[in-house]
Amino acid sequence: MEELKEIYDRMTFLRQKGVKMKDMAERAGFSPSVLSAIYSTVLPAYFKNREKGMGEEEALNNALVWVNNVSKKKLLGSLARLKDSLFSTDYQAKAVPEDARCPFLVQLENNVQETMGRVFNFSGIYISYSISSGSRSLKIEPYLIAPAENGNYVEVGHNNAYGVTHWGTALMNGFNHLYLMFNENPSPQLSLFYICLKLPMYDRPPFLRGLYMCFDYNYNPVARRILFVKYSDSIARDEFLKLKGELKAPEVLDEKEKAYYDYTCQAEDIIRMCNIPSPRMTEDDLRVEKKILSL
Repeated sequence: MEELKEIYDRMTFLRQKGVKMKDMAERAGFSPSVLSAIYSTVLPAYFKNREKGMGEEEALNNALVWVNNVSKKKLLGSLARLKDSLFSTDYQAKAVPEDARCPFLVQLENNVQETMGRVFNFSGIYISYSISSGSRSLKIEPYLIAPAENGNYVEVGHNNAYGVTHWGTALMNGFNHLYLMFNENPSPQLSLFYICLKLPMYDRPPFLRGLYMCFDYNYNPVARRILFVKYSDSIARDEFLKLKGELKAPEVLDEKEKAYYDYTCQAEDIIRMCNIPSPRMTEDDLRVEKKILSL
């Protein structure tokens, strides 16, 4: 009975390496359907029964009732041969063609080109409004959305409130959403932040609403509401770089900024996570996290 776990783990390993079930069955002298039933039904059920406290015989008998093509006598009589055949099976690492490419990355590249033909209604300089990560201040930051100089992609720029400029790219989900994507840290560290803007049925809209996803100071993911207000139709880099981001306290906001603050900076406009000590990893940890975040 102790060999069942070794057999299951070896079959899992071989499958992950690309060895087909029918090849394992042929080497072991089993029909593919029988070996498949043992792997996918009998052995998992046996392990669950053992975890419930059943004895070995009872656990196996209970597991075998779920299939009709595996007998207990044949299974137990073939364990040694099955184990030997599995551990003597060599696997060949799959050769990766030099021109093989990730289909998802290919899709992204195609979308970059499609976005170039759709982004003109939304190109220009925007001023964004959202809540600061470190205070209740209104964070005001310029963004640029424009075709890149080489014409191969849509370039997006971001001047944050701390004097740092980020450059990234944009993708469009048809005519429904515009995604702005950046790496917050210098290469090779990857710390992505992106903004999903909902596109209205409106030519050259004066503002765009969306959701801003990033990391907080403890590298926990944070989502917050963000508002983009059109500043200029210009796509000139030098004009954009002259604009600086800033933080403004609620008491010094003008009338328009107060409206932007009320829209973006309320408690329900932030979605957060936090890491708490979770030695048991139970539902109680989830309740504690929610309680901490509600404070």
